[in-house]
Amino acid sequence: MNCEVQKINLDEYVQTGEGGTALAYTHKNGLSLVKLYIPGFTADKAREEFLIARAVFELGLPTPEPYRLVTDGERSGAEYELIKNKRSFTRIISEEPDRLEEISIRFARKARELHAKPADTTRLQSYKQRIEQFYREKDMVPEFYKQRALQFLEQVPDTPNCLHGDLHIGNIITDGNRELWIDVGEFAYGAPEWDLGLLWRITHNLSEQRADHLFHITSEMMTSHWNVFFPAYLGTTDPQVIGQATKRLLPYAAAKIPYVVDMSQHGPLPDEAFQRLIQMFG
Repeated sequence: MNCEVQKINLDEYVQTGEGGTALAYTHKNGLSLVKLYIPGFTADKAREEFLIARAVFELGLPTPEPYRLVTDGERSGAEYELIKNKRSFTRIISEEPDRLEEISIRFARKARELHAKPADTTRLQSYKQRIEQFYREKDMVPEFYKQRALQFLEQVPDTPNCLHGDLHIGNIITDGNRELWIDVGEFAYGAPEWDLGLLWRITHNLSEQRADHLFHITSEMMTSHWNVFFPAYLGTTDPQVIGQATKRLLPYAAAKIPYVVDMSQHGPLPDEAFQRLIQMFG
């Protein structure tokens, strides 16, 4: 494994993707893809993501192989195996809306498989510890919210289940034969509710503009996706069971959202947001 940062010539690549935190460039040889963080993300963040991606790949989970750390001279990132003829699940739903139910059920199956797999706790971080570290080391939330979040975290189980960290239908791709997880830089271990809570938030609170920009589908379709996904994930359509499970997700989402906003926007939520979010702790 090469952990030295190597400079690349972007003239050899073509931009082929854009996410909330990074841009993707495909090499003209058709064999690799570079993910470069947008300005503001440090080289340490790129290195951390690369090492996590290697750990995930070597754990045997289906994911493109991470090759090397790279820079274009200004931005930092990593180069990965290019999966040919791939489409993300969100792209499939965008291009073939009548397949939303099928794809959502497939996604539920893959998420269950992921959460059932034991993690390598010697190479991956506890998600609970990651969120605790955020609250203890960063001044990004009001004191009342910090104390409520830490109180909740004291009760959170630290199970050795694999977590994607950024679980959504844009972060799984297929080449027609295989289904692979991508963007695994937040991969960790812990209670599956860490993944499911943020997914609930994404599928219920995106504006039309954000849903179109990030997922190329409407916010209504995102909610429909959740309404298919979650019963399939739980293995039941019983409204009472689904309601109870959803209630368990909410405090995980409340604890995680300020961390995600800081990571993606490098700043805090507006003060008025915390009055709404704190209600999710119950």
